[in-house]
Amino acid sequence: MKFGNKLKILIEENNITQKNLAAKLNIAPSTISSYVQNMREPDFDTLKKIAVYFDVSLDYLLGMPLKSTDESNESELLRIFRAMTDEQREIFIEQGKAFLKSNTKHKNPID
Repeated sequence: MKFGNKLKILIEENNITQKNLAAKLNIAPSTISSYVQNMREPDFDTLKKIAVYFDVSLDYLLGMPLKSTDESNESELLRIFRAMTDEQREIFIEQGKAFLKSNTKHKNPID
Protein backbone atom coordinates (compact mmCIF):
# COMPACT_ATOMS: atom_id res chain seq x y z
CA MET A 1 0.00 0.00 0.00
CA LYS A 2 1.33 3.45 -0.88
CA PHE A 3 2.25 6.00 1.78
CA GLY A 4 -0.62 8.33 0.90
CA ASN A 5 -3.18 5.57 1.28
CA LYS A 6 -1.80 4.66 4.71
CA LEU A 7 -1.83 8.30 5.75
CA LYS A 8 -5.44 8.68 4.63
CA ILE A 9 -6.44 5.63 6.70
CA LEU A 10 -4.63 6.97 9.77
CA ILE A 11 -6.33 10.34 9.40
CA GLU A 12 -9.75 8.70 9.12
CA GLU A 13 -9.14 6.26 11.99
CA ASN A 14 -8.07 9.09 14.26
CA ASN A 15 -11.07 11.20 13.25
CA ILE A 16 -9.07 14.29 12.36
CA THR A 17 -8.96 16.45 9.26
CA GLN A 18 -6.05 16.95 6.92
CA LYS A 19 -6.09 20.60 7.98
CA ASN A 20 -5.81 19.66 11.68
CA LEU A 21 -2.94 17.29 10.96
CA ALA A 22 -1.15 19.97 8.95
CA ALA A 23 -1.47 22.39 11.87
CA LYS A 24 -0.16 19.80 14.35
CA LEU A 25 2.83 19.07 12.10
CA ASN A 26 3.36 22.74 11.22
CA ILE A 27 3.11 22.19 7.48
CA ALA A 28 0.74 23.47 4.80
CA PRO A 29 -2.63 21.71 4.40
CA SER A 30 -1.92 21.46 0.68
CA THR A 31 1.19 19.43 1.50
CA ILE A 32 -0.86 16.90 3.48
CA SER A 33 -3.34 16.79 0.61
CA SER A 34 -0.56 16.02 -1.86
CA TYR A 35 0.67 13.19 0.41
CA VAL A 36 -2.83 11.68 0.67
CA GLN A 37 -3.24 11.88 -3.11
CA ASN A 38 0.15 10.15 -3.58
CA MET A 39 1.43 13.14 -5.54
CA ARG A 40 4.31 13.79 -3.10
CA GLU A 41 6.10 12.00 -0.30
CA PRO A 42 7.36 13.60 2.89
CA ASP A 43 10.99 14.22 3.71
CA PHE A 44 12.55 12.16 6.48
CA ASP A 45 11.91 14.71 9.27
CA THR A 46 8.25 15.04 8.33
CA LEU A 47 7.92 11.28 8.07
CA LYS A 48 9.26 10.96 11.63
CA LYS A 49 6.77 13.60 12.85
CA ILE A 50 3.90 11.69 11.23
CA ALA A 51 5.05 8.42 12.82
CA VAL A 52 5.27 10.04 16.26
CA TYR A 53 1.92 11.79 15.88
CA PHE A 54 0.08 8.59 14.95
CA ASP A 55 2.24 6.36 17.18
CA VAL A 56 3.17 4.03 14.32
CA SER A 57 6.54 2.79 13.10
CA LEU A 58 8.42 4.20 10.15
CA ASP A 59 8.38 0.67 8.75
CA TYR A 60 4.58 0.75 8.77
CA LEU A 61 4.47 4.14 7.02
CA LEU A 62 7.03 3.04 4.44
CA GLY A 63 5.28 -0.25 3.77
CA MET A 64 8.20 -2.38 4.92
CA PRO A 65 7.22 -6.02 5.28
CA LEU A 66 7.33 -7.41 8.80
CA LYS A 67 9.26 -10.57 9.60
CA SER A 68 6.27 -12.76 10.22
CA THR A 69 2.51 -12.88 9.95
CA ASP A 70 2.25 -12.89 13.76
CA GLU A 71 4.20 -9.64 13.97
CA SER A 72 2.08 -8.14 11.22
CA ASN A 73 -1.14 -9.12 12.98
CA GLU A 74 0.15 -7.84 16.30
CA SER A 75 1.14 -4.54 14.74
CA GLU A 76 -2.27 -4.18 13.11
CA LEU A 77 -4.09 -4.97 16.38
CA LEU A 78 -1.99 -2.42 18.24
CA ARG A 79 -2.63 0.25 15.61
CA ILE A 80 -6.38 -0.38 15.79
CA PHE A 81 -6.35 -0.45 19.60
CA ARG A 82 -4.52 2.89 19.78
CA ALA A 83 -7.13 4.50 17.54
CA MET A 84 -9.99 3.46 19.86
CA THR A 85 -11.60 5.49 22.61
CA ASP A 86 -11.08 4.34 26.21
CA GLU A 87 -14.57 2.85 26.25
CA GLN A 88 -13.96 0.96 23.01
CA ARG A 89 -10.67 -0.37 24.40
CA GLU A 90 -12.39 -1.77 27.50
CA ILE A 91 -15.02 -3.51 25.36
CA PHE A 92 -12.35 -4.84 23.01
CA ILE A 93 -10.34 -6.31 25.89
CA GLU A 94 -13.40 -7.95 27.43
CA GLN A 95 -14.36 -9.45 24.07
CA GLY A 96 -10.82 -10.77 23.67
CA LYS A 97 -10.96 -12.40 27.11
CA ALA A 98 -14.33 -13.98 26.27
CA PHE A 99 -12.92 -15.27 23.00
CA LEU A 100 -9.97 -16.86 24.78
CA LYS A 101 -12.27 -18.55 27.30
CA SER A 102 -14.50 -19.99 24.59
CA ASN A 103 -11.47 -21.08 22.58
CA THR A 104 -10.01 -22.88 25.60
CA LYS A 105 -13.26 -24.78 26.14
CA HIS A 106 -13.13 -26.10 22.58
CA LYS A 107 -9.54 -27.30 23.01
CA ASN A 108 -10.29 -29.34 26.14
CA PRO A 109 -13.52 -31.27 25.50
CA ILE A 110 -12.83 -33.54 28.52
CA ASP A 111 -13.48 -30.68 31.03
